[in-house]
Amino acid sequence: MNEPTSPAMPRVLVAVATPEEAEFLLPLAHILAHDHVRGQIEVLLVKAVPPDEPLSAAAGPLSRLREAISELLRRYDVPAAFVHSIARHRDQIWPAFCEEARREHADTLLVPWPSEAIPSLESPALDGLPCHLVVARRWRATDWTKVKRILLPVRGTSYDHEALRVALTLAENTHAEITLLHATSEAPYDADERLFAQFGAVLRGLKPVTRTVTTMEEMEVAVLNESASYDVVVMGASSRNNPPGKLLSPRAERLVRDIPATLLIVKPAASEAKQEAAERRAEERTARRPISLVVDRWFAENTFRSQEFADLERLVRLKEQQGLTISLGLPALNEEATIGKIISTVKKALMEDFPLLDEMVLIDSGSVDYTREIAAELGIPVYIHQEILPQHGAFHGKGEALWKSLYVLKGDIIAWIDTDISNIHPRFVYGIIGPLLTNPKIKYVKGFYRRPLKQGDKIVAGGGGRVTELTARPLLNMFFPELSGFIQPLSGEYAGRREALEQLPFFTGYGVETGLLIDLLSHFGLSAIAQVDLRERIHRNKPLPDLSPMSFAIIQVVIKRLEERHKIRLLEDINKTMNLIRYAPGRYYLDQREVIEHERPPMVTIPEYREKRGVRE
Repeated sequence: MNEPTSPAMPRVLVAVATPEEAEFLLPLAHILAHDHVRGQIEVLLVKAVPPDEPLSAAAGPLSRLREAISELLRRYDVPAAFVHSIARHRDQIWPAFCEEARREHADTLLVPWPSEAIPSLESPALDGLPCHLVVARRWRATDWTKVKRILLPVRGTSYDHEALRVALTLAENTHAEITLLHATSEAPYDADERLFAQFGAVLRGLKPVTRTVTTMEEMEVAVLNESASYDVVVMGASSRNNPPGKLLSPRAERLVRDIPATLLIVKPAASEAKQEAAERRAEERTARRPISLVVDRWFAENTFRSQEFADLERLVRLKEQQGLTISLGLPALNEEATIGKIISTVKKALMEDFPLLDEMVLIDSGSVDYTREIAAELGIPVYIHQEILPQHGAFHGKGEALWKSLYVLKGDIIAWIDTDISNIHPRFVYGIIGPLLTNPKIKYVKGFYRRPLKQGDKIVAGGGGRVTELTARPLLNMFFPELSGFIQPLSGEYAGRREALEQLPFFTGYGVETGLLIDLLSHFGLSAIAQVDLRERIHRNKPLPDLSPMSFAIIQVVIKRLEERHKIRLLEDINKTMNLIRYAPGRYYLDQREVIEHERPPMVTIPEYREKRGVRE
């Protein structure tokens, strides 16, 4: 056996289900991580869902939990970029911990017990755990900075070896003393010699180990007799005579409930063979997982609320810690009625009061009103999308403006919001940026909201989004069911990482949002996409006849992606001409309109962009 040392544990995954558990474990996580280098602590927020409820029911509770612990994360200096959430049925909590530890390459998994999210310390998944496990049981109020005496019961097993590592790290960071408690049936002298021979000189010469108590009592009795005068007891999990999948033997489980001190139970990582077997089982479960469950889980874990990100000072700090820049693009066409208020509101809140945005740019599509003049007077750079990259031509449509804005915007994160919002609030921007700053795995965020519809002098709550409900969502449910959890796939408020957006083609018209979602799913997977509740959005509603071309364009995009998926031809050019039904006094007539969704290639393939961004082959 190698001599135990006390190296830093560089990646500690902390699983918590309540703010109280976070308050208990975050200081300990810092100690186990050994120093405060960014990225060493990752917080996993856990919601255990009853077996008769859908996982999506956890979306609200997880959102409120993220909001509740934000102050704790600030206090303990945990970068929220390493906070993510999981929702599972109770019997799947431990398998989820194993999957997360494997995915995050964690060295140590730290969990509280008892916990509302962890019903027991028994699961087949425990036998294949890919990292060290530390289970922390709280005894009254625990102040980790005031820990002075640590009791370490040892039996001479490999589990004791890992418990010693944890105890030494805790002692060195709190200046505590360690007492070894050695219960044995051998003569005390012979038992001590065997113990020191096994653990090496580290026990003889290391300062925190101040005394050794050797007893011929049963370990359970000895621990209970000694532990009352200690702040923390650190012990290895049962390693002998344990049923498969159990962390503790029945006798040890009774013991840990009675110990009158804060308790840390340590289990070393499983052998490589057991880890590989567990990983194969996890892959088999994933392959058998129905789409409905995948979407249900995604909805719970990747649905946010804008309120979670209202602490703008925290967002700015996160941006700076990660060395990111953020750009806001404002696509516009004849929006003089709203553009001034939008720019003034966002500029004051997110550039002057808090420097969250590094730039805000108007991308105009040929307005004939005063949209561009208003933006220029407010100090915002103005571009006309037809004049950007003119050598590549120009199409009409919002998607064209968005694609070309990638060339002029400078940020690592690109956000866009529509410019016809009459109830503008900074949340429309910080809400879609927040998940990107707090979770590095998320590459794209869609906003959703309630959309009241004005009918005459009346406002119909939730009456907006007609194309969404009658065209977009039915098509996605039918052909791309992974995207069926998006509440408003056509919303105009979204943000993404440049490294992802530059790799995607852009449709030039109404189909741009649909195309982006489908292509993001194809390139990066569902877990890389999130949605955020922006509460309510009031804007100019289109009359019903004008919605037909929007639906027609979205259908084109879906069919084109189906053609590519199945390698068949479904749509000919003639299908891209639409007859709109018009009415004039005393007569109906047809208004033939060409609705063609052109497709721009990924911006990263454009030579001018590659040169400007310094992209190499």
